[in-house]
Amino acid sequence: MSAAELTPPEAARWAARAGLPLPAERHAAAAATANHIHAVVAVLRELDFGDTPPAPAYRAGEEQRDAAA
Repeated sequence: MSAAELTPPEAARWAARAGLPLPAERHAAAAATANHIHAVVAVLRELDFGDTPPAPAYRAGEEQRDAAA
């Protein structure tokens, strides 16, 4: 998908390709939702997670205990 916003007809076409045909009255809502998700993901892609350990390294109990000390 390009950086341009998804139009309602394009949303309908992509939904149909995925096996999810949409009624005509849902095309605009599906396009708006897809555009919102794309905007949120674009912001997340800009974040620098270089010093963040992978999720399996996180231990909630240990971190809470360290914070209380």
